[in-house]
Amino acid sequence: MSLPRRTLGTAAPLTVSALGLGCMGMSEFYGTPDEQGGIDTIHRALDLGVTFLDTADMYGPFTNEQLVGKAIAASSHSRDDVQLATKFGNERLPDGTRVGVNGRPEYVRAACDASLARLGVDHIDLYYQHRVDKTVPIEETVGAMKELVEAGKVRFLGLSEASAETVRRAHAVHPITALQTEYSLFTRDLEDELLPVLRELGIGLVPYSPLGRGILTGAVTAETLAQGDSRSTAYFPRFQGENLDANLALVARVRELAASKGATAGQLALAWVLAQGDDVVPIPGTKRVRYLEENVAAADVTLTAEELEELTAAVPREAVAGERYGDMSTIDG
Repeated sequence: MSLPRRTLGTAAPLTVSALGLGCMGMSEFYGTPDEQGGIDTIHRALDLGVTFLDTADMYGPFTNEQLVGKAIAASSHSRDDVQLATKFGNERLPDGTRVGVNGRPEYVRAACDASLARLGVDHIDLYYQHRVDKTVPIEETVGAMKELVEAGKVRFLGLSEASAETVRRAHAVHPITALQTEYSLFTRDLEDELLPVLRELGIGLVPYSPLGRGILTGAVTAETLAQGDSRSTAYFPRFQGENLDANLALVARVRELAASKGATAGQLALAWVLAQGDDVVPIPGTKRVRYLEENVAAADVTLTAEELEELTAAVPREAVAGERYGDMSTIDG
C-alpha cells in the first residue's frame, strides 16, 4: 500500500508520510530493547510507505540513532526516500545518567555532529530541540540551529513541548516547520492555545504518544506492564492504581465504538488524531511489525463528523485521570 502524504509547515514545508514511526521503544523505556526487531519494523514501515522516522540522541542513550541509521543503510529504499527526524537537548551520559536540558549554542552544534555520526548520514531532515532550556533564550538556541541549516547539516527545524510564546519567538528567528508534542484522545490541552498559534504561523503538528503510550490500544493492563517498562513507574501517573482503572474505563468506550466500525481501539484513536487536520502527522511508536501494520491500517479508517463527535465525547478531557508526567517541570508552558 502507499500511504498518503502530508506537508508540515508552510514557510519551510516538509512533505512526509501521513503517519510516522516513533523508534524510541526499540532501544529503551518499553521493556527489553530489540535491535533486530526494530530494524525489521523500520524496513517494513518503509515498504508500507511510512517514510517519516523519529528518533533522538537521548534514546538508549545514543543507541537508537545508531539502530535507525543501520536500518536506513541496510534498506532497499534510498536515503532520499526517508524523512529522518532526531532531537537534541535532553542531555545524558553514556551510562544513562540524565544531565539536564541543554540549549546552549555550542551544545547544539556538538549534538548535531554527534547525531550525524551515529546515524551515518550527511544531513538530518528535521532537527528538534527536544525540551526548551529555560536558562537559555530560545533565540540563541534557534540561532545555532539556523546555522546548521545554513551549513547543510539540517534541512528543517522543529521544537518539542514548547509553549505558544516560545514557538512565536523561535519562529521569528527561523521558520519552524513542526512542533512535536503529546496529543491524543487522552491529551488535548494543546487545543486551547498552542494549536491555534501553530496554525496562525503555518507550523505543522507532530503528535507523539497518539495512542496515549499504548493505553488506547486496549492492550494495556496493570498485569501487562513488563519489568523495565517505564509506564509502571510513578513517572507516568496515568498508569498507576485508581488512575489506571479510571482510564481503562474510558478505553472500554473507545473499544465499543471501534468494534462498531470493524476497527481496533488503537486504529480508531489514530484515525481521530489524523482527522484533526492535514497539518497533523502522528508518530505512533512500536518495535513490532504486527503493531506497525495495525497502525498503518488506521489511515484507511474514515470518521464521519458524527463519529468524531461521538468519539470525542466518549473520552471527556476532564475524565482522564493523572498528569502526563510525574514531573512536569521540564515542560515549557
